[in-house]
Amino acid sequence: MGKARQQARKKRVSVLWFLIPAAFMGTAAGIYFSLAHDLPQIRALEDFNPSGVTRVYAADNTLLAELYIEKRDPIPYEQIPPMLIAALLATEDHRFFSHSGIDLKGIFRAGIRDLRVGEFVEGGSTITQQLAKTLFLTHKKDIQRKIKEVILAFQLERRYTKEQILELYLNQVYLGSGAYGVKAAAEKFFNKPPDQLTVAECALIAGMPKMPSRYSPLANKDLAIARRNTVLRQMLRYNIISRQEYESYSREPLVTQASSRSTTGAPYFIEHIKSFLEDIVGAGPLYRGRLSVYTTLSGSLQQAAENAVSQGLATLGERMSKKQLPGTPQGALVALDVKTGGVLAMVGGKNFQESPFNRATMARRQPGSSFKPILYAYAVGHGFTPLTPILNTPAVFPGATKDLFWKPENFSKKYSGEVTLREALVHSQNIPAARVMNRLGPAPVVDFAAKMGISSPLAPYLSLALGASEITLLEMTSAYAVFPRMGSLIKPYGVNRIVDSKGRLLWQAKPVSERVMPAEDAAIMTDMLQAVIQEGTGRSARDIPCPLAGKTGTTDSCKDALFIGYSKNIATGVWTGTDNYLTLGRDETGAMAALPIWKSFMTEAVALTGCEVFETPEGLTRVWFDPDTGERLPVGAGVSALIKKEPPADNIE
Repeated sequence: MGKARQQARKKRVSVLWFLIPAAFMGTAAGIYFSLAHDLPQIRALEDFNPSGVTRVYAADNTLLAELYIEKRDPIPYEQIPPMLIAALLATEDHRFFSHSGIDLKGIFRAGIRDLRVGEFVEGGSTITQQLAKTLFLTHKKDIQRKIKEVILAFQLERRYTKEQILELYLNQVYLGSGAYGVKAAAEKFFNKPPDQLTVAECALIAGMPKMPSRYSPLANKDLAIARRNTVLRQMLRYNIISRQEYESYSREPLVTQASSRSTTGAPYFIEHIKSFLEDIVGAGPLYRGRLSVYTTLSGSLQQAAENAVSQGLATLGERMSKKQLPGTPQGALVALDVKTGGVLAMVGGKNFQESPFNRATMARRQPGSSFKPILYAYAVGHGFTPLTPILNTPAVFPGATKDLFWKPENFSKKYSGEVTLREALVHSQNIPAARVMNRLGPAPVVDFAAKMGISSPLAPYLSLALGASEITLLEMTSAYAVFPRMGSLIKPYGVNRIVDSKGRLLWQAKPVSERVMPAEDAAIMTDMLQAVIQEGTGRSARDIPCPLAGKTGTTDSCKDALFIGYSKNIATGVWTGTDNYLTLGRDETGAMAALPIWKSFMTEAVALTGCEVFETPEGLTRVWFDPDTGERLPVGAGVSALIKKEPPADNIE
């Protein structure tokens, strides 16, 4: 019986030795499947497409801006500096190439510390675990997430090589100041590609994953240097660098150079085209799809525009300060390619960081006398000529505005009895413009302005003759471009084409030209607007060695000052004023406050885009006449203007 009992006991022990491990394994398996059943499929990484960067280029293919939600710019493993990898592993996971996803010694060490403090403080995570957490899990520290992290790490190690895991990690990890991945960090902090990083710079980037926001060199240089030197000590510990190299690298000054690729030289323009791009491709593809957007913007003209606006507003601000006037002067400039309608330059304000509101495209302001060419263009198409005499005497118009009576005045307060249409435009007389509007009626002028590309609502009152309705600078500049384009309208646009990450064309601009006025009428307007620069309110620009045409604009109390004009190739509009509609100061007219900016820009613009004479259609002839009465004079006497060879009978009065 004793022997039988002994055999039975051995049998029971054998069964227990079998059952206990089986039970343990079953429990572990149950825990595994209960946690793993809702884990993401690792094989999805094979189709993983991280958020990319959409790049926006100028017309000469120079980079203007980068659009992204998270700044990621993946590069292959071979392009990652070996010293950066060595620095990362020395700091984060020096047994990376020998473990199978988890580091038991590291976990034990971290566990002891966590037990001492009574909470999860140190994770003891390997690079593989950190990648699993980055890609698939939250940052919440609890035992359940930790187990999931371990399971995912094993799955990653089973499916991918060590090099592939490092590549994924170094392209995904957050490294501070909005940079995800080593390429983005190298450009963000040092404005260089990864393969040009020094050992000290590699050490700094390798030390960022621990606390990226705290250690960012753009946020705190002292902490960044301290963290870099900690990484260098680890590199010395594992014989990656020598003692002499450590001493040298740890004394190396930290010189950051913010990447020019992370900012833009045309911020107002970039914001202007964003909504258009979102409509075309969608917000998701725009900010994640690694697209290439090719724009109409000229980098050199944009720089000239920014310089002109900056200098012009500084000078205007000095004059306002001397007069102790409240308010800060603001300005805007937009330049269009006459032939295509493409935006060549755009400045929407004094400082985008302080105020991103785009005064070139979004601000509706009264254009003042710069609206007169639109009125006169309609008049030329309805029986008026540059020689047509108009009374230039004080007048009161009943029901001309919302008020019962309107009594306009000339800015100079001078009245000459009678002037020609040309002379009225050249010297920007208000009374003749009001009389022309009264004869033609404001409603058809409003309709004509809409055909010219002005989409802002215009009030059909006589005061529209003096620019009393609010219009954007872009609309006005586009309308002026109709004249050198010989009567054709092309709606302004900023994007030429959009290409996907594989080089496939997604969208191509197809500007459409629409005839809105006869070529003869457009040429007559250009001829009169050339006279504005040669003889009238724009004469300070007549020393620019190129045929130019344009018009000043000033509103009541000098709250707005404008100059809009063009060469054969480029149309440019400039506005100055204050955001709160305060005066710029007495005598701060369009000629004083806006024209200097326009002149500065156009001087450079015509040198870059070239000079050509304006066209003269066959149906026109040049005549000489008295500028006040319109009486014909011999060739070379008085002033000259283009008129139609067979003008209609002049029965206007």
